[in-house]
Amino acid sequence: MKKLLSRLSDVSKLSHRATFSDMEQKITKHTYGSDAFMNILESRYSCHAFNHYPVSAAKLEMILEAGRLAPSAANNQPTRIWVVKSEEALAKLRTVHDCYGAPVVLIVGCRNEEAWIRPSDGVNAAKTDAAIVLTHLMLTATDAGLANMWIWDFDPSKIREVLPETREHGVYGMLAIGHPAAGEGKPTERHAQRKPLEELVIEL
Repeated sequence: MKKLLSRLSDVSKLSHRATFSDMEQKITKHTYGSDAFMNILESRYSCHAFNHYPVSAAKLEMILEAGRLAPSAANNQPTRIWVVKSEEALAKLRTVHDCYGAPVVLIVGCRNEEAWIRPSDGVNAAKTDAAIVLTHLMLTATDAGLANMWIWDFDPSKIREVLPETREHGVYGMLAIGHPAAGEGKPTERHAQRKPLEELVIEL
């Protein structure tokens, strides 16, 4: 009986070790080797037309949290995010840019006076910090299953005119998010065109 219990104990230990080993592999794969993030990068595209289906509050909250977590130079966090989603605010914004009909538009701004400045040449990090925030918002929106469009073809002064809440900041960019409209909401032919690594990467 003792031998049987001993054998059962050994089997249990082996099983436990195997389970732990599998768990460790899963953790390692999830942390370092998962294809999930690369899939997000590959699947993201610029959506040129959205339908009117709303963005859920839970998804929007997750996207905004990703923007809050974005790093900035010296952690100065000189950026701001304005969420344009009410009919009134969208109507005002659409007088200066149609935003491709998106039901939600995130405006990212920054203040130069709040940003870190590189001592060697005086370059202000505000716009770089804003670009990082926009990237976090964009990729998280993609991960949430939402189409999106990084908008840069606008006149910042007109944005500040129709949305005076943004006037104390430099308006850097906008991100339209929502669900793609049939047809025009699909990726364009240029989406998959990428330069090869050999052309982009230089080893020293």
